[in-house]
Amino acid sequence: MKKTLLTLIILVASLFSSDIQTRTGEFPAKEMKKQNREIASLTAASLSKDLPHTIDKYTTLTKIISQDATLIWTFEINTGSKSDESVKREDHSRMKTAITEGICQSSSKFLEAGINTSYIYISAKTKAKLFRFDISQKDCLGI
Repeated sequence: MKKTLLTLIILVASLFSSDIQTRTGEFPAKEMKKQNREIASLTAASLSKDLPHTIDKYTTLTKIISQDATLIWTFEINTGSKSDESVKREDHSRMKTAITEGICQSSSKFLEAGINTSYIYISAKTKAKLFRFDISQKDCLGI
């Protein structure tokens, strides 16, 4: 009985030891990139189902797509009587800071996994691109 039990333990140990490298080794970079592209694609498809979505009285989320391992969110903003150039000049810095801080907090798990985020703002009036903020994990260091 002891010999059978010892043989069984050795057999089980050898089965598990042959798989240890696969389970504890580093996930191959190529596979990680492929997985991140798939996650971004599925996330964009799922979130896009309910669009457009009004964020506030000035902002509407109109589109979410994935490009490689980046989620690209497109918003239209009602700038009122301000010209596109005035909005670009006066609001860029403030919005970049607010958007970066918000994404770093709300999307930290995506960013840590290598799934980046881009926010594009276009004018609801002219459809011109006003801003694009590309955010990756490195942008969140120190925030």
